[in-house]
Amino acid sequence: MEPKSIHHRTVASAKPIVPVILSGGTGTRLWPMSRGLYPKQLLPLTGSQSLLKEALLGAWDPRRYSAPIVVCNEDHRFMVAEQLREIEIVPEAILVEPIARSTAAAIAAAAMLVSRREPDALLLVLPADHSVRDPAAFQAAVDRGVPGALQGMLVTFGVLPDRPETGFGYIRCRGPIDAAPSCLAVEQFVEKPDLARASAYVASGVYFWNSGRFLFRADAYLAELARLDPEIGSACQKAISGAQHDREFVRLDGDTFAGAPAKSIDCAVMERTDRAALIPVDMGWTDVGTWSTLWGIGEKDATDNVIVGDVVALETKGSYVRSESQLVAALGVKDLTIVATDDAVLVAPRERAQDVRYLVDRLRAIGRKEAHSHRTVYRPWGCFRSIDMGEGFQVKRITVKPGAKISLQKHAHRAEHWVVVQGRARVTRDDEIIDLRASESATIPLGAVHRLENTGNELLHLIEVQMGSYLGEDDIVRFQDSYGRT
Repeated sequence: MEPKSIHHRTVASAKPIVPVILSGGTGTRLWPMSRGLYPKQLLPLTGSQSLLKEALLGAWDPRRYSAPIVVCNEDHRFMVAEQLREIEIVPEAILVEPIARSTAAAIAAAAMLVSRREPDALLLVLPADHSVRDPAAFQAAVDRGVPGALQGMLVTFGVLPDRPETGFGYIRCRGPIDAAPSCLAVEQFVEKPDLARASAYVASGVYFWNSGRFLFRADAYLAELARLDPEIGSACQKAISGAQHDREFVRLDGDTFAGAPAKSIDCAVMERTDRAALIPVDMGWTDVGTWSTLWGIGEKDATDNVIVGDVVALETKGSYVRSESQLVAALGVKDLTIVATDDAVLVAPRERAQDVRYLVDRLRAIGRKEAHSHRTVYRPWGCFRSIDMGEGFQVKRITVKPGAKISLQKHAHRAEHWVVVQGRARVTRDDEIIDLRASESATIPLGAVHRLENTGNELLHLIEVQMGSYLGEDDIVRFQDSYGRT
């Protein structure tokens, strides 16, 4: 299949439309599935594809769009790249943030990157953690927004509300804009209201949910940012100028990017600009922020339960019950959220969905690794999974992708023993090269310089036994690395 990187033009615009996918969130309210090292946008929460893949595929139409730019966290860059490869989309760039500075800076950096080749290119900004059930309706809304965006308006997409929702922001509008009749003039951005105000907003007919999606020219956004919050633009310009280019990655300069104030695009620009315009759209949109949201959009059984995975529920009502591993059995409960992974279980009233983040804060405060990582940890070469551990030892299952290899490295506090379960391995151990097949093994003494490589055409699976006084992942010195981590 041909990689999906060919540039096209929309019928409505002679300018390229560049999707900018914001994939920098951590999703603490969706713990225990969402973790710091593997956040919600990388997970298949609403279907068989991850939220990131849904965002990319929903914005992928070669008749309309150029290759996308994905903005992500340093820790997630290889997983983002892998998910792009899995759906055969070749990005213009994966823009790597060394530190999270919120959406105003992330979008500015992407706009500056695009501006180097075409300052007035149109940017279509999409969060990676939203769900849209009617992509065709959104595509039609984008087409309606193009004329306004070409004139320099900062176009946002307002979702027609069908209920009073206290978890979303709102946008108040007045009538159409003369120069772009498809667009409504924006009067006010409103933060998440209480139930009474939300009900009044819906009844008024002039408020829309804030979808966090935007369409504008790169130069128009940068000009407004320079006028309204110049400190952000200045820091981003320096970060782009000092960026390192490594394959598809553009790694922003950390010292200068850290100087950008951490503000959302709404706070920095949209709430203050006189160029804001809104396209109304009914696209089945949901901000996938909490377990209660997933219950709301999920397919319910006869007693209003949403059941996902290996679950048996008896006399259970109005609950979201999900298992990612072992059997979960629920008896005689009502309006609960129950989510089980292989290393953690969440049980909470469904109405407390917004408060799960405080539980994650508590886990971090007491040093629980479950706040940050899963039992399976992903690396650019594959992944590893902790099977067992005790005083002075740890057992892992390691999976290496075909043709991939770990860095040339050594450890100061542990020795390792590798047993090949499936596939072919090449082991570098100091000056030795050892080729191993299934059931064969090699020992890496403490302090030995070593590397593991998959020389076959299938996944390499092996068991690693670590032995030593300290078994942390930071006990590593890299000498050579194929992924720029030395």
